[in-house]
Amino acid sequence: MILVTGATGNIGSALLKDLHACGAGPLRGLTRDATRASFPEGVEAVEGDFTEPASLKPALEGVRSLFLVSRMGPDADILDAARQAGVEHVVLVSSITVQTHPHLGPADENLTVERLLRDSGMAWTILRPTQFASNALWWAASIREHQPVRVPYADIGLPTIHPADIASVARVALIESGHQGRTYALTGPERVTARQQLEVIAAVLEREVPFVEINREEAHRHMAAFLGDEAADAVLDVTGGDVNDELLKVRDTVSRVTGSPARPFRQWVSESASAFR
Repeated sequence: MILVTGATGNIGSALLKDLHACGAGPLRGLTRDATRASFPEGVEAVEGDFTEPASLKPALEGVRSLFLVSRMGPDADILDAARQAGVEHVVLVSSITVQTHPHLGPADENLTVERLLRDSGMAWTILRPTQFASNALWWAASIREHQPVRVPYADIGLPTIHPADIASVARVALIESGHQGRTYALTGPERVTARQQLEVIAAVLEREVPFVEINREEAHRHMAAFLGDEAADAVLDVTGGDVNDELLKVRDTVSRVTGSPARPFRQWVSESASAFR
């Protein structure tokens, strides 16, 4: 049995579809509300709340492999619950900032979860993706309302990754041998700036998408309102304020692990265009 947590999210939903398509069952998807989940036929929907690890016990029953996104709840308790339930292998989504910006608070938190998993006694595979293509959804409301998108660091390009590529690597790690004890840094196929992302969105929508470049201070005020000061500073550092060669590096990990090239940003936009209309 494979349990996919965050099964209705950007990565989890794609992972369930991938696993189902390749006949990897039995499969189980964890969600807070099973009545609202739309999973492939034959996938068992189970309810659980990361903030209450005890609620995960029914979902973990009979599970041998677990897909987990870090920092969604008390990770030490979640991993302990998995170990006690007999889970043998955990595929963990961490962050590339663990190796590119270890001094930042969120990166240190991710590293702590990685260490907890390595010390858990369960087999592990750790995925460290860079910036998600789906982060562009932060702009969706402004674009739908035909308002200028306000962005800092408009011309800093990061190797943005399609969430489905993270799912594809997770699928391989869950069902094929040779991936336990491995850590994979994941990126998209090329660097893409915020300016270029907005140009792609405009091209797909076939209309103008205006934007205004703002300074760090203004961006921080906006982000801190929903992320908090520390997280806002961290996001701004890794999206342009404190980039380095390790963060900017385009990697071929997706193609090496899955046998398929990483998806470009344009593909994600084409698949997600309705969110911007």
